[in-house]
Amino acid sequence: MTTYRNGEISHWMRDSIPPDLPGHSSAGDTANTPARDARSPAPLPTEDQDLVIVGGGLTGLWAAYYASLEHPDRAITVLEADEIGYGASGRNGGWLSTLIPGNRAVYAKSVDAVGGHGIEAVRAFQQAMFTAIDETLTVLDTEGINAHQTQGGNLKIAQTPAGMERIRTTYRSDLTYGYSTDDVRLLGAAEARARVNVENAVGGILYARTTAVDPALLTRGLAEAVAARGVRICEGTRVSHIGAGSVVTDRGPVRGATILSCLEAYSGTVTGDAPGLGARQVIPVNSSIIVTERLPEKTWARIGWRGRECLSDAAHTFVYAQRTADGRIAIGGRGSPYAYNSGTPGSGAVDKRTVAQLRGKLDALFPGFDMPIAHAWRGVIGVTRDWCAGIHFDPDTRIGVARGYAGHGVTATQLAARTLLDRAEGRTTPRTTLPWNDHDSGLWEPEPLRWLGVHAMYRLFEVADGWEQSRRAERTSLIARFGSRLAGLHE
Repeated sequence: MTTYRNGEISHWMRDSIPPDLPGHSSAGDTANTPARDARSPAPLPTEDQDLVIVGGGLTGLWAAYYASLEHPDRAITVLEADEIGYGASGRNGGWLSTLIPGNRAVYAKSVDAVGGHGIEAVRAFQQAMFTAIDETLTVLDTEGINAHQTQGGNLKIAQTPAGMERIRTTYRSDLTYGYSTDDVRLLGAAEARARVNVENAVGGILYARTTAVDPALLTRGLAEAVAARGVRICEGTRVSHIGAGSVVTDRGPVRGATILSCLEAYSGTVTGDAPGLGARQVIPVNSSIIVTERLPEKTWARIGWRGRECLSDAAHTFVYAQRTADGRIAIGGRGSPYAYNSGTPGSGAVDKRTVAQLRGKLDALFPGFDMPIAHAWRGVIGVTRDWCAGIHFDPDTRIGVARGYAGHGVTATQLAARTLLDRAEGRTTPRTTLPWNDHDSGLWEPEPLRWLGVHAMYRLFEVADGWEQSRRAERTSLIARFGSRLAGLHE
């Protein structure tokens, strides 16, 4: 008998956008909003657990999945404050991406600083990300999970010469840091537009292994697979403190020999003494998505996008998008990037200004099309001070922490979970030697400095994008170069 309270997640977690928004279509709003399960949450275990996982997103579910495969007789419990997939795992853009969750140059320097070979370590990290995509797809096939997975690659489009210059620079870095010419290739304007007919495209780059998924279906399917193996999933259970051997929740304590914190952007909501925990270790950065109604075939005939490539652009305030399996466009971006004092977005309602910004981005990519907006929703990504993820495990307290994927978590969660389990078992594997293990990102500044810093950075990038677009600039704006170095994003 499973204890997973299988509430409806529906097709991506979303809230309806305000009905008076221009371009809004009310059709299907209520039908597609996820219904909350009104039943009581599963009872907490009264006996000691072998493994307690805090956070019912992809990291926690992957950890439960592989732990239950390796040790089917062990008692494993997942604690989730709201419902499975409530955070970024159910609200993201649906990319199984090849991108490392962090700044490659920072990882390389951190390894060099302790006497290692930095570039080789990052290359190994990149290969591990490729493997994580393959292993995720294998699990989906093995478990019969239909997440609408399609390996069409990631097509990144430049709409200005300056954007194309950045793509060429990135391409050279990609080859240095572990991609092969089979994994990534440059595209001219005609070849890029033959894939997706983006307005004013001057060229692009294609990352072949990236795979589009429906994140809610992925998360729900994984939760069902975990529950079928006897893992207890306790939704509606908010954790406030993680200590050695015990977790404090609003429903009572839960005892466990090993405890893994898999809270990502919500890491600041708990206290604890383990490395990687703490209110200033990670901040939640907003990312919002709008999704169109189903588009007619005549529209797709003009746009193309037959391969369901994951689409992004080379702007500093970049967007990410996919053609969904049911014929919509889902497009996301930062909008209002950060709420004061690390506020989180609750159920995910999106303000009109952010929806209008994303609508403007959609129109800039595909002008002249009638694309009614059906839904909008918002989630938060976890960002460390140097934009690099970290995996930590303290063998004395037996507390592990994974956090800071910076928007590249759909693939990284699988790798992070397996790394945490390796370290909990005391194994030395290629995963435990990757440079995100015990990576120290430093602390974010106290408020109001971090609010001012994050908003100033994004404002600089908006100004830089406007300058480049209006002048069809050949080179990246000095403003953007300054902002990138200020934020620690420059490679």
